[in-house]
Amino acid sequence: MTIRGNTTDDIDRAILRVLNRNARKSFREVAKETGASVTGVIQRIKKLEESGIIKGYIPVVDPEAFDVHLIAVIELRISQGKLLETQERIAKDSRVIAVYDLTGEWDSLLVGYFKDRDDLNQFIKTVLSMKNVARSVTHVVLNVVKEERRILV
Repeated sequence: MTIRGNTTDDIDRAILRVLNRNARKSFREVAKETGASVTGVIQRIKKLEESGIIKGYIPVVDPEAFDVHLIAVIELRISQGKLLETQERIAKDSRVIAVYDLTGEWDSLLVGYFKDRDDLNQFIKTVLSMKNVARSVTHVVLNVVKEERRILV
């Protein structure tokens, strides 16, 4: 696997698999699980961080613990060549967890976490009032079957 000119090998992938299961494991525990030396694990993780392959470590939290009870997927049509500018403005909203450029009928896809329908309604009205947003379609998520941010190596 090559990422940005950096090559990861089987040991790097083994380290990443361990960190994907629990990024709070000690270097010693990672070394034990991968069969690498502690020094080797430290150096490899540092290399993976410096090269941008590992971008950070975050806790995986339950959204409902933060009063988030609604997930929405929103498709947007953005006019007049202002796609990136409009997406960047929308992405600043803390409720938005993902913004994607799309091919096909829609220009952009957003994923957002909302407290309730009123919160979602206010967000949609704000987005639709933006100068270059021509149209939207909103899908409310009924059940989350799978939601995975990790790249499973």
